[in-house]
Amino acid sequence: MPVWRESPGSATLHTLLGVDLEKPAGSYEWKLSWSAADGKPFTCGLPVTVRTGKFPTERLTVEKQFVQPDPEQQKRAEEDQKKTKAIYDTVTPEVLWKGKFVVPLKGVSTGGNFGRRRVLNGEARSPHAGVDFPSPTGTPVYAAQSGKVVLAENLYYSGNTVVIDHGYGIHTLYAHLSEIGVHAGDSVEVSAEIGKVGATGRVTGPHLHWGLTIDHARVNALQIVQRQP
Repeated sequence: MPVWRESPGSATLHTLLGVDLEKPAGSYEWKLSWSAADGKPFTCGLPVTVRTGKFPTERLTVEKQFVQPDPEQQKRAEEDQKKTKAIYDTVTPEVLWKGKFVVPLKGVSTGGNFGRRRVLNGEARSPHAGVDFPSPTGTPVYAAQSGKVVLAENLYYSGNTVVIDHGYGIHTLYAHLSEIGVHAGDSVEVSAEIGKVGATGRVTGPHLHWGLTIDHARVNALQIVQRQP
């Protein structure tokens, strides 16, 4: 896990530990090792208790074409997955955020569906790793924090998608946009408009899907508003 100092010369190290929504419940030890400027090694540990997540399950029976992509679509989805994995594998070794994270829609403080799992035709699908905010098409979407845009394009499942790197392994994702207002490589400030709500990709209606990953862990994005890094 990346660690940082809030100010040069500070004796305190900070980190943000993300617990993935599918992490098995149990007691874990978080260990940290580093070397001082003179090469002297240091280690410390902290017990972490992971509780069982309580997420809803929805069971549906649908026609096959809504469950299984055709070979061409499957290939595209797999390429998208490789692309996003490469993004999350890249850790920017500096803090790019400034102050508090915010919800990416104005006047909204709650969302739903995080962790929900669908069972389609008896087959369990991946859990829903983002927070959904139902909203009319064209509603402005804002950056939850300052950072660098590392993806701004159309993906098979998530439609028009933006991913912002906030530094130290923290990324936010904004999906199903009707319009994308930024480009990969752009630097954005907190609350800068980055697109508009839509229904692109594999969805049934307009909404914003907001995701948060911390060192690959898929966590509830609303928690970063409540628990600041």
